[in-house]
Amino acid sequence: MATQKTFVMIKPDGVRRKLIGEIVGRIERKGLRIAAMKMVKIDRETANKLYEEHIGKSFFNELVSYITSGPVVCMVVEGDEAVRVMRTLIGATDPKEASPGTIRGDLALSKAENVIHASDAEEKAKREMSLFFSPNEITE
Repeated sequence: MATQKTFVMIKPDGVRRKLIGEIVGRIERKGLRIAAMKMVKIDRETANKLYEEHIGKSFFNELVSYITSGPVVCMVVEGDEAVRVMRTLIGATDPKEASPGTIRGDLALSKAENVIHASDAEEKAKREMSLFFSPNEITE
């Protein structure tokens, strides 16, 4: 098994609903380690970079407005196959399709406000981590 780091973000609705502790607890109970964590308010420029693959899509402006609507909690999560494990742990994008026991299946209220983001590939994780963390902020 390969140890990886991945980027995870508790979205504004998760912060607003006071789910930070619940979500971090689930990540840690899964055996993953929080290597870095901070609460930030994302500006539009950073949001555009974060969601650059969605530029031009019909939902892009709504997505940027949502992610900049309040504070988020950004994390670097580390563990064996962290990208895959986190994607499984968070569940499907639409909470109606997410399995019970997943973060979205248990906690998300809608597809638009689905509590959490986790990188879907190792290269994407590296890019997303670099938007929010400098190398010296990530513990080994």
